[in-house]
Amino acid sequence: MPLLHRRAWLLLAGAATLSPPTPVMSDSPPHPPIRLALNENPFGPSPLAVAAIEADLAGLARYTGGEVDELTAAIAARENVAADQIVLGENLNVLGLHLAAQGGPGGTFVYSEPGYTALVDAVAPAGGTVVGVPLNDRLENDLPAIAAAVGERTRAVYLVNPHNPSGTVSDTALFIEAVRGLSARALVIVDEAYLEFMPDYQARTVAPLVRDGGNVAVFRTFSKIYGLASLAIGYTLAPKPLAAALKQMGIGAFFGLNRLSLVAASASLRDRDYVDAVRTKVAAEREAWHALLRQHKRRFSASQANFVFFDCGRPHPDAAAALAARGIIIGRVQPHFDTWLRISIGLPHENAIARQAVAELLPPP
Repeated sequence: MPLLHRRAWLLLAGAATLSPPTPVMSDSPPHPPIRLALNENPFGPSPLAVAAIEADLAGLARYTGGEVDELTAAIAARENVAADQIVLGENLNVLGLHLAAQGGPGGTFVYSEPGYTALVDAVAPAGGTVVGVPLNDRLENDLPAIAAAVGERTRAVYLVNPHNPSGTVSDTALFIEAVRGLSARALVIVDEAYLEFMPDYQARTVAPLVRDGGNVAVFRTFSKIYGLASLAIGYTLAPKPLAAALKQMGIGAFFGLNRLSLVAASASLRDRDYVDAVRTKVAAEREAWHALLRQHKRRFSASQANFVFFDCGRPHPDAAAALAARGIIIGRVQPHFDTWLRISIGLPHENAIARQAVAELLPPP
C-alpha cells in the first residue's frame, strides 16, 4: 500500500475511534408489523392445500373446469346436502344485493349490531333497509329481540354464530329453535365463518335445516380456520330456489372462480388433523389473552373464535394508535363499543408482544 494512502487510512481509522458516529434513531418498532386486525389464521393453510396449489401451477393457462365439480362434491358429502343447494364463492355481498332487489325497494334486513356487515352493506343500492338489533348483555345475538324486529317487509335475517366482533356463541338448542321459527317468517342467513373453531361445531351448525328444506341459508368460508384468506373461497348452502337464482346470475360459475382456490379448498377438507391442531393452538392463545384480562379485571366477551373482544377502558382510537406505534395493528372500532378492542389471535410470539403492549395500556387492576 502506498505510504500516503496508508497514512490517510490510519488518520480516518483514528478519527472513527475518537469520534464514534452518532447512532441513527428510529421510531420504528423492533419487529415487523404484527397484523391482528382481520381474524386470519396465522398458522397458515394445510400442507395438503399448499401441495395441491404447487401441483396445479402448471395448469394456470387453462380455465377452471372440473375443479368446481370436485369441490362441490366434497362439500355435498361433508354437509350431507344436495349439490344443487351449494353455491361456491365468497358471496355474502352478492347475496345481499340479490335479496334486496327481489320485490323492489323497501325490504328490510335484520341483523345483530355491531356485526359483520358485508351482507347488509350490500342491500342499500337496491333500496334495502337495515335494521340493527343490539347484542344482549352477554354480547350474544339477542334472539327474542331479533324475532320482535321481523315484520312483513323483512326479506332476510342475518345472524353470525359465533358472532363477530364478540366471538360469542348462542346456546345450541335455543339458537337452532330460533332459526327454525324465524325461517317461517323470512329467509334466515347464518354466517358460520368461525364455527369450526369450536370442537363440537357439527352439533351447533344449522346446516340440517337447509338439508331438510327450511328457508335457511348457511355461509362458510375457507378464509378463517383453513388459512386461505388470500384465495377468497367459501360457499353457501341455500334453499334450492335461491341457489338456482344465484347460479343463473353466474354466481359460483367456473369463470368467476380461481382454480387454485378450488384445489386448495378441496385439499383442505381432507386434512381434518390439521384443522384440529389449529383449533387447539388458537384456543390456548385465546385463553392466555383471557387470563391477562381477568388479571386486570377488564370486561371481555366469552369469545370462542380466533379473536378476543374486551373493554380496554380508554377510547379505541387512542388505544389503537398507541399499539400501532409499536407495530401492532388491531381491528376497527365497533359501533356503541367505543372503548372495546377486537384483537385477532396471531402467532404465539406475536401474541406475547401484543399482550405486553396491551397490559401497559390497561388501567391498574
